[in-house]
Amino acid sequence: MTSQTFTDLGVPTPLVDVLAAQGKNEPFPIQADTLPDTLAGRDVLGRGKTGSGKTLAFSLPLVARLAAKTDRRRGRKPRALVLAPTRELANQIDEVIKPLAAAYGLVTTTVYGGVNQKRQVDALAAGVDILVACPGRLEDLIGQGFANLGDVEITVLDEADHMADLGFLPGVTRLLSRTPADGQRLLFSATLDNGVDKLVKRFLRNEVLHSVDEAHSHVAAMTHHVFAPADADAKKELVQTLASGTARRILFMRTKHQAKKLAKALTAAGIPSVDLHGNLSQPQRDRNLAAFGDGRAKVLVATDVAARGVHVDGVELVVHVDPPVEHKAYLHRSGRTARAGTAGDVVTIMLPEQRRDTLDILRKAKISATPQPVTPTSPEVVALVGEVAPYVKPEPVVAQPQGGGRSQGANAQRKRAARTPGQDAAAPAAGGGRRRRGRGGSGGGQGAEAPAASAHAPQGGRGQGQRAGAGRGQSSGGAQRAGAGAARPQGAGRSASGAPTTGMVVGARSPRTNRRAQG
Repeated sequence: MTSQTFTDLGVPTPLVDVLAAQGKNEPFPIQADTLPDTLAGRDVLGRGKTGSGKTLAFSLPLVARLAAKTDRRRGRKPRALVLAPTRELANQIDEVIKPLAAAYGLVTTTVYGGVNQKRQVDALAAGVDILVACPGRLEDLIGQGFANLGDVEITVLDEADHMADLGFLPGVTRLLSRTPADGQRLLFSATLDNGVDKLVKRFLRNEVLHSVDEAHSHVAAMTHHVFAPADADAKKELVQTLASGTARRILFMRTKHQAKKLAKALTAAGIPSVDLHGNLSQPQRDRNLAAFGDGRAKVLVATDVAARGVHVDGVELVVHVDPPVEHKAYLHRSGRTARAGTAGDVVTIMLPEQRRDTLDILRKAKISATPQPVTPTSPEVVALVGEVAPYVKPEPVVAQPQGGGRSQGANAQRKRAARTPGQDAAAPAAGGGRRRRGRGGSGGGQGAEAPAASAHAPQGGRGQGQRAGAGRGQSSGGAQRAGAGAARPQGAGRSASGAPTTGMVVGARSPRTNRRAQG
C-alpha cells in the first residue's frame, strides 16, 4: 500500500467521492504508478499480476479525461473503447466504470457475443460515451454498420496476453487500426509474450512502462497447498470436503462435462453449486454467476473460462481439482482468490500419476509447495474448511418404470422437497414449453432461455428448440412404444394432473397420459 491518496495523484473530486463511498481511499501500487501518466494523456503499458487493481487504474483516467472535454453531444459515437477477451470480464469492467461515469452523466454499454444483438444496437444508436467490448461481436457490428470507432479518443486493451492466448490479436489489430492514430492508448497485461509486444510497437507512442511486479509473480497473499490423495475414490471425498466450507470457493476442472457433472453431484450432496463453462449460453452464465455472487450458491465449478475475468469478493479458496495444463493457467486460476490485498488459499489436488506434470507446472509458476498425503479428515484439510462433515455419496436419479410406483405429481413433489436451498438459483434452463418425443428418443430440447426449475436438473436430448430422438415428432397414439420406460426431462408444460411441471426426471407416461399431455 502507498500513503498517497487518489486526490494526491490528481483524480478529480467527483471520482474521489465515488471511490470513498465504495470504501476505496488509498490506491494500490499499479494505480499509484500509472495514474499520473494516464491522467496526463500519455500512452501507458501497465504490467501487473492478476487481482492487482488494473481495472480501476485505467477506468479513472478514462472517465476523468472524457469528462474534461466540453464538446459532448447526443447521437454520438463512442469516445472511449475498452477491449476485453471474455464476456464476464467485459461485464465486470463495465460495473467498475459505470458509477464513475454516472458522476459526470457519461453513458456506458457493453458489446459481446452469445446474446441477441438488438439491445447492443439500440444502445449504440442512442449514443454511448464508453464502449466495453469483446473483439468478435464488435467487428460484427462494425461490419453491419451499427458501430463506428472514428471518434474514439482513448482506447484500453485489458488482459492483452489473454487476447493473444485466445487468438484474438488479428481482430484486435483491425479494431485498433480503426481508432484515430492520435488517440491515447492504454495496454494492461500480466505478460508481454505471444505477440503482445507487436501491438505495443505498432500502436503505442512514446509509452511509459509501469511494472509493479515480476511478469510471472504470484500474489503474495496466497497460501499454496498440494494435496495428494491415495487414489481417485479418495480424491472424490476430498473434493466434496473442500467444497463444503461456508465461504465462497471456486473449483476448477479441465473439461466442460466434468464441471457440469461435479456441480450436479455437489448440489445433490447438499452443497449448493453452479457451473460455468463454454457450453452455457450467456443468460445461463449470467444467472449462475449472479447466484454465486449473492451467496445462493457457495461453490462455482468452472473450466478455464473463469480463470480470468471473474471477480467475486470473498472467494477464500481456489481448488485445482484437475491440475491445469500449463503454469500461466495455474496463476490465473489461482488469481480468483487473494484479490486486491485480501488473503486466500489455493489447493492443487494431485493423484500419483499426475505428480511429475504437476510439480513441473508449479516450478514454472515459481510456486513452492510440498505435496502432502491427505484424507478428508487430515489437519491440513480441516484447517481450510473447519469442521469436516461426513462424506455423502450422491444418489443417482433413477427413472420409475412405466405404470409403476408413485404418480407423476407425487414423484415431482418428492423431488422438490429433497432439493437443497440455493438449488433453484440461477441454473441452466432444463426445459421450456411443450415438446414432442422423437422416435426412440428420451427427451426434448431445451426451451429458449426458459427459467430453470433446479440448479442442475438433468437435461436431455438435443439443443434448444429441437425435437428429440430421430427428429420425427410422434403422434399421441403410439408415442410410448419407442423408448418406453426411459427417463426424459419434463418441459415447462402441464403434467397429467394439470399442475405445472418442474423439470425433474420422471418415468415415461402411460398411453392415456401422453394423449392428455400432448393435447
